[in-house]
Amino acid sequence: LDRVRVYNMSGAANREPLFGAANREPLFGAANRVPFFGAANSVPLTQGTVKSVQIIVKDVWKEYTGWPLNDMERSYKFMVKHVQLWKVAFHSTSPRWIHSCYLAAIAAYYAKEVEAGLMEYKPDIIISVHPLMQHIPLWVLKWQGLQKKVVFVTVITDLNSCHPKWFHPGVNRCYCPSNEVAKRALYDGLEESQVRVFGLPIWPSFAGAVLSKDDLRKELEMDTDLPAVLLMGGGEGVGPVKETAKALGESLYDKDQEKPIGQLIVICGRNKGLASTLESKEWKIPVKVRGFETQMEKWMGACDCIITKAGPGTIAEALITGLPIVLNDYIPGQEKGNVPYVVDNGAGVFTRSSSETARIVAEWFSTKTDELKRMSENALKLAQPEAVFDIVKDIHELALQRGPLANIPYVLTSSFTSLI
Repeated sequence: LDRVRVYNMSGAANREPLFGAANREPLFGAANRVPFFGAANSVPLTQGTVKSVQIIVKDVWKEYTGWPLNDMERSYKFMVKHVQLWKVAFHSTSPRWIHSCYLAAIAAYYAKEVEAGLMEYKPDIIISVHPLMQHIPLWVLKWQGLQKKVVFVTVITDLNSCHPKWFHPGVNRCYCPSNEVAKRALYDGLEESQVRVFGLPIWPSFAGAVLSKDDLRKELEMDTDLPAVLLMGGGEGVGPVKETAKALGESLYDKDQEKPIGQLIVICGRNKGLASTLESKEWKIPVKVRGFETQMEKWMGACDCIITKAGPGTIAEALITGLPIVLNDYIPGQEKGNVPYVVDNGAGVFTRSSSETARIVAEWFSTKTDELKRMSENALKLAQPEAVFDIVKDIHELALQRGPLANIPYVLTSSFTSLI
């Protein structure tokens, strides 16, 4: 093989090397695509089977379709801020007959555009990491006679509960982050041979060598003696971050001894107003206020517990770094199942109360250190740091089974949209 093409069908346009260097491209699918880039660089193809691999990342909805699909990201952010809207949308479209009907309607309008994307980039391997990126691309491949030639896999990025749109029996492989999701895949018609449970893919840097907590704290200019709690506001810095930070500022200060019993790290993401408000406050404990961070493995490695909403990526990262988790919120639908996943496995607790959160952390840092240690051990038991590497290796093996990928004939033999 001279080159293998990887193509991402939802997400900002980007190009990154995969497996070190190769000339055709797999097709990806959403904002959760990023862990694969680093993993691909870290897992070299063997036996000289491929000289180079190229990843093409395209936001198919934004670049190839019209409204409302090209405005999907903004619509999603609006709905999750008004959670009842998202809850209705998620559950009302869950029955198979409903989402099959509206996907068929979308195909009637936009299959031609998706087809154009496939023909333009000619992928050898399609990797979907978006629930809306199974059905239409597979229909296009079927009508082009390419379904048995192009490798198509789905990587599910919801940890424990997910929408049925993720599952399509026509995929070569469906990578599930947990046994619960795998059971749902089998229930929705996939065969056991199509399903693999490797864990949730996260940034490869979390699976690398971890520096000692003391070294990380020195590097990040933290107090090396006090236990630390990491308060996450997500990329947009949303949630009860300000209220929780203020409550922690009180609970982590021993009034009798007149000294702090812990320190606080607050990640405000892109919310500059929140960061400014917290930075202007006078604190009785050591506090660091940060914006959008790209080295979360260091901040997590330097802390002793984490407070966050039930996002799957953050949970997976916290488990790998052995952080007990205080979950303070979740998005209805895909994140709801993450709460029992953490709590029932003894890796954390759930409360929406800022004062209760502050009380729990203060006890972990003082009278209940044994509980903190036990939850840290349970978190490490759940961790799957090699997930992204295992997925990439399995995709590589699938590709080799297909033979010489670079010889796939991408000739437009018939227009799928002419049949609609």
